[in-house]
Amino acid sequence: MKKLSTALAASVIALTSFAAQADGESCSTVKMADPGWSDIAATNAITSFLLDGMGYKAKVDTLAVPIAYGGLKDGQMDVFLGNWMPAQQGFYDKFIATGDVTQYAKNLDGTEFTLAVPDYVWDAGVHDFADLNKFADKFDSKVFGIGAGAPANQHIADIIKKNEFDMGKWKLIESSEQAMLAEVGRAVKKQKFVVFLGWTPHPMNVQIKGMHYLKGGEKYFGDTGTVSTLTRKGYAAACPNVGKLLTNLTFTQDMENSIMADVSNNKVSNADAVKTWIKANPAQLDKWLDGVKTLDGKDALPAVKAKL
Repeated sequence: MKKLSTALAASVIALTSFAAQADGESCSTVKMADPGWSDIAATNAITSFLLDGMGYKAKVDTLAVPIAYGGLKDGQMDVFLGNWMPAQQGFYDKFIATGDVTQYAKNLDGTEFTLAVPDYVWDAGVHDFADLNKFADKFDSKVFGIGAGAPANQHIADIIKKNEFDMGKWKLIESSEQAMLAEVGRAVKKQKFVVFLGWTPHPMNVQIKGMHYLKGGEKYFGDTGTVSTLTRKGYAAACPNVGKLLTNLTFTQDMENSIMADVSNNKVSNADAVKTWIKANPAQLDKWLDGVKTLDGKDALPAVKAKL
């Protein structure tokens, strides 16, 4: 009788544990945001591949950063993998600190996100934000940013508005990540002075010869930082199995750079680059899928491996 009671208790605990993690059909589609950045395209592709193997559907919408935060707040989006800190401090204060959006888990360490220059500009003496205006004519008083609404662009706009570093007469040129890098590429070919938003991980760190990050802008951009995964409020409680996956989903600089370089250099899709990377690093699946189930309650690891 004692053995039966013990076995029954163990069964109840196991069933309760499973029930606590099981996701209903309302969780079967995971809505994710992509601001058009290469690094988030790569991490979204990793997440989409895993979710697909688990029996879920990943729906990725391209949204500007402010719209992504608003979508999380309003419950129209589920997940955003691109909470770069401290670059997004303003959005943190407005959405996360207020409790409207949940900063769920850190997914990357050691990031940099600030103004950068190529090697010949660095060699000419531009090492710091304070050096930029000394060469204003050579730069044509322009800073190349990314898409409108991006927090980093707002920092640059604040620098100009406040005449920090004597840059009050400079202009911020906003464009997509791809357009910005194309402009930088043209300048590098002509050995023309150019200053732009740079970050790591990203293939630009290899593609732009001798790329250097400027010091002095820590008040606006911080020093090294982190990237976190955001969810809409209450999402992990409503969809605990996906929540467990998101807890496990951590990345490395080398991992992301490798995937992004494959996309850029070999003209393959993010989905194909992710599969290639995972095939070469299969042990990573054990970490990502530890304790994770498929939508129908089976062990996620063999199901995802079958998709390779």
